[in-house]
Amino acid sequence: MIRLCNIEKSFPTASGRLPVLKGIDLHVERGEFVAITGPSGSGKSTLMALLGCLDRPTSGQVLINGTDVSTLSDNDEADLRSRNIGFVFQAFHLIQSLSIAENVEVPLFYAGVPHRERRERARAALEKVGLGPRRGHKPPELSGGEQQRAAIARALIREPEIILADEPTGNLDSKTCQQIMAIFEGVRDAGKTVLIITHDPNIAANAPRRIKLSDGRIEGDSKA
Repeated sequence: MIRLCNIEKSFPTASGRLPVLKGIDLHVERGEFVAITGPSGSGKSTLMALLGCLDRPTSGQVLINGTDVSTLSDNDEADLRSRNIGFVFQAFHLIQSLSIAENVEVPLFYAGVPHRERRERARAALEKVGLGPRRGHKPPELSGGEQQRAAIARALIREPEIILADEPTGNLDSKTCQQIMAIFEGVRDAGKTVLIITHDPNIAANAPRRIKLSDGRIEGDSKA
């Protein structure tokens, strides 16, 4: 599903270039649930950007379903990303003036899906995360956990094969964190590939596979 081959990523600075990822080799199978951990500055967010086709490496290959992303045009890369990858972020990124159902529909709107189908698919997605009765509410009327569940429903609405979650439980209490992780486990059980970035070892412990980054390198790769 995902293969990173000898990935190097650096960023320009006033004095030269700052290396952030250093020789990353990683293979994630279809249907795996993986937690990526490591201290601040270890390269987690940079790695997530490469996995999500939001950035390109300085050198090396990123392959999604066997396609080398570096060979794609910007438009083709965006199309691959929108069809294959769903994103969940710590900050939810919900539009405050729209209902939860309307927020979940947004990816389908940009995909040109007709209104009636958008509404039905959003309803089904919200039912899956336990928010069916709340679909008419706006984000400020929901708890943080409910907003994150809505964000997960939005990430799932186009039925992507890969879900990338960047600190998805960072602002939530421990009980709600476990509820969110249970949803991700259900997503994995449905055949999706799930990767989460987290600094919390208790959250990472929910994932059958844990990858630890340190100073831009993979320091550990373990399976439960």
